[in-house]
Amino acid sequence: MTSELEDLVGFIAHPTPQIRKLAIENLVPYSTTQQSIFKTDQLLPVKHLKFLVRDEQSIAEHALTILINLSANREFLEFIATDDKFLGVILDIISDPAEKNANLLSMLLANLSKWDGLKSIATRKQKPAENLGSDDLVLNQLVDLFVKGMDGTYNKHADFDYLAYLFADLAKHPEIRQYFVNPQEYDGVIPLNKIKVFTEHKSDVRRKGVASTIKNVAFDVPSHKEFMDEDGINILPYILLPIIGGEDYDDDEAMAMLPDLQLLPPDKQRDSDPHIIQTHVETLTLFTSTRGGRDLMRKISVYPIIRETHLRVNNEDVQEACDRFVQVLMSDEEDEASSYPQLEASVGQAQIEAQGEVESDGEDDKIVEV
Repeated sequence: MTSELEDLVGFIAHPTPQIRKLAIENLVPYSTTQQSIFKTDQLLPVKHLKFLVRDEQSIAEHALTILINLSANREFLEFIATDDKFLGVILDIISDPAEKNANLLSMLLANLSKWDGLKSIATRKQKPAENLGSDDLVLNQLVDLFVKGMDGTYNKHADFDYLAYLFADLAKHPEIRQYFVNPQEYDGVIPLNKIKVFTEHKSDVRRKGVASTIKNVAFDVPSHKEFMDEDGINILPYILLPIIGGEDYDDDEAMAMLPDLQLLPPDKQRDSDPHIIQTHVETLTLFTSTRGGRDLMRKISVYPIIRETHLRVNNEDVQEACDRFVQVLMSDEEDEASSYPQLEASVGQAQIEAQGEVESDGEDDKIVEV
């Protein structure tokens, strides 16, 4: 059976499109169950797959699906992610407003960010798509795609939600964190201000990725003042709104809260995903790593919100995150160093795996996290 599959792999490079299409379509399931067949001849099949992402739409769709699945394996990941020319091809194709496989390209980029070397994208430049209105810095192009492309507004075939996972993983690196907190020359906007507005978006993927991106950027302690400046990033309303419900608070507690959190309707629901709530609470904990951050948390009544979250979210990880926040907030101010929160960076969720026949409309039920 293995030899037959290896023969089938060879047909993905066949000059006849119909044969290529049939071969690659039948190989998709094996990209998760028998990945070894793609390792023959020094990963030659993967070289062919990288070429096929520029083939006609259905062949390219299957090629991308297989590459997404293979990139869960470290050997394949490095082989794909270190191909600078291929990365340029992906970045060029994904910006095409008519590209039907743009969501799959977003997923592949998210997986490639598991390779630390992709942080070089911080300085990578190439010509932007004319319709995008961005400059030649690739990171700006991807952020603009994420913002302008939501819900099919830039490309009717894509929502670019999975780019949020790319940003989250990239933000583990200091140079990427600096990118997210500094205004860009071409539009004068801080990139984090572009994506913070999605903390309450309807897409679970988008919310998860944005929450993790904010948390990872918040590991840059010197930028905390900018984070909390109402005329800067002003991140706190975008973190607190997803974790607050419609509970009643004492008048003193409510009046001290940020204006955006006052007079919320009684049916206000906190985020339905406990992982997202946990991530936001951990971000708040990072902000308590300085005296100024702790003072501000107390001033705007963050504690009552965390108290109610602890009581009402029946999730051990969320409750532990709330406990950690309270311990730091209530710590002895004379020992600043002991208050520094020991947290780990969030990754862009799990490795993305494309299952079977992946439709080009990017429906979430075609994707699982492993």
